[in-house]
Amino acid sequence: MDLGLAGKTALVLGGGGGLGSAIARTLAREGAQVAVAGRSLAPLEAVVSAIRADNGKALALEWDLGDLARVDDRIGRVEAALGPVDVLVNNTGGPPPSPAAGQPASTWQAQFEAMVLSVIAITDRVLPSMRQRGWGRIITSTSSGVVAPISNLAISNALRLTLLGWSKTLAREVARDGITVNVVVPGRIATPRVAFLDDQKAHRESRAAADVAAESIAAIPLGRYGEPQEYANVVAFLAGTAASYMTGSVVRVDGGLIQSL
Repeated sequence: MDLGLAGKTALVLGGGGGLGSAIARTLAREGAQVAVAGRSLAPLEAVVSAIRADNGKALALEWDLGDLARVDDRIGRVEAALGPVDVLVNNTGGPPPSPAAGQPASTWQAQFEAMVLSVIAITDRVLPSMRQRGWGRIITSTSSGVVAPISNLAISNALRLTLLGWSKTLAREVARDGITVNVVVPGRIATPRVAFLDDQKAHRESRAAADVAAESIAAIPLGRYGEPQEYANVVAFLAGTAASYMTGSVVRVDGGLIQSL
């Protein structure tokens, strides 16, 4: 299927991580020019090198998303090198595991700025040019915790739910401008982040990480963790022309893990 992304410019936040790198490379294979942004330059440059090796065009942007003062500069670099952003993939890193009670206000504030305000500010920066062109895609990657809160991930559960309400509201505001706004919810995808969470749970419970992973897999109807590429395929579909009538949606990529309707 031709997703109609040839010549489009995509910006993938968190582009050096497991999900972000898979999304960036998939969009590039579909013909998009891709900017990948994240805090650490080395993994971003690895993604860019892989895209260029496949004759794609890509740009690495070292960017601490919690630093809102850099938004205009970083988007300006994308526009200068690749053109105005057509596809924005909001994919931020997850906060440290924590219970809901007793977290310092400073922790909540720092994570809110990095996970929520950054996404809103970046989206606001690229929306005017999308509106002028009458086409755009805003795709926000969250967590299964927005549907069924995950124990000991209270900050993630709360802040990603904020993005859900924001995204649904924004979808109605920009639909007539040819812009779609959707949320993608990963279940247990085999990324370094999920391995880290398994290790943390194993440490808290004095268990082997392999046993924790096996327990998680047993709760997934498909009987395995998902692959980053499987997640990236769904994001790429939402970014393309084939998904032009999908907006305001929450799409689960979880192997059937989430039991609620």
